[in-house]
Amino acid sequence: MLSVELHTHSALSYDGRDPVELILEQAEAIGLDAIAVTDHDEIDASLEAAERAPDYGLVGIPGMEISSQAGHILGLGLEEAVPAGLSFESTLEAIHEQGGLAIIPHPFQEARHGVMARISREQLAAGDAIEVYNSRLFTGRANRQAERYARSRGLPMTAGSDAHISEMVGQAVTRVDAEERSAEAILAAIADGRTTVEGKRTPWRISVQQFAGGVTRRVGRVLNLLR
Repeated sequence: MLSVELHTHSALSYDGRDPVELILEQAEAIGLDAIAVTDHDEIDASLEAAERAPDYGLVGIPGMEISSQAGHILGLGLEEAVPAGLSFESTLEAIHEQGGLAIIPHPFQEARHGVMARISREQLAAGDAIEVYNSRLFTGRANRQAERYARSRGLPMTAGSDAHISEMVGQAVTRVDAEERSAEAILAAIADGRTTVEGKRTPWRISVQQFAGGVTRRVGRVLNLLR
C-alpha cells in the first residue's frame, strides 16, 4: 500500500504560500510515497513537482484543481491545464481527453466551492472518485455526507489534506493498493477503488491562517494588476 497525498497547493495558487521545494521536503520527511500538487487553475508548479519528485524519493502526480461552473474538480494525470469556467460535464470530459482522473473534492462543502450547490446527485456520480475526507473541516458533516454518498454509489474514495502551507501536507492521505510505484499505477488503482482513507483535522487556527493568507494574497494580486 502506498501513502499518497492527492490535494495540496503551492504558492502558484492564489491562496497558497510555499514553493514546490518545501512541499516535496515535507512529503519526504513524513514518509509519503507519492504526491500531487493541485493548484487552483494552474498546472506549472505541479508539472515541476512531478519532475522533481524522484529526487525526494517520491512519485509525482501532475494535476490541478479546476474551477468549473459547478465548483472545484481535481484533475490528476494531466499534461496540460484544463480551462476554468467550463460546465461540470465539460470539465470531466476535458480531464478524460488527457487520460486523466477526475476526483470531486469536498463536494458537500458549498462554502468552499463544493459542486453539490449546483449539480444533482446523479451528476456527481460521473466523477471517477469522491474525496470523502478533506482535512480542512470544522464539524466533519460534509465529509460524512461525501462518504455516505460514495458508499451508496460504489464510487472510489480518496482523502486529501487540501494543504495551502507545506506543514499541513500529509494531514489526510489515501492508501493506494497499486501494482507498482508509478503515477499511472496509482491512478489506475484509485479508479478501481483499491483505496482506504485516513486523516486528521487541520487545526482550526491553521485553517483560519490559511484562509486569511489567501485573502491577503488575492487582494495583493488584484492591486498589482490595477497599478
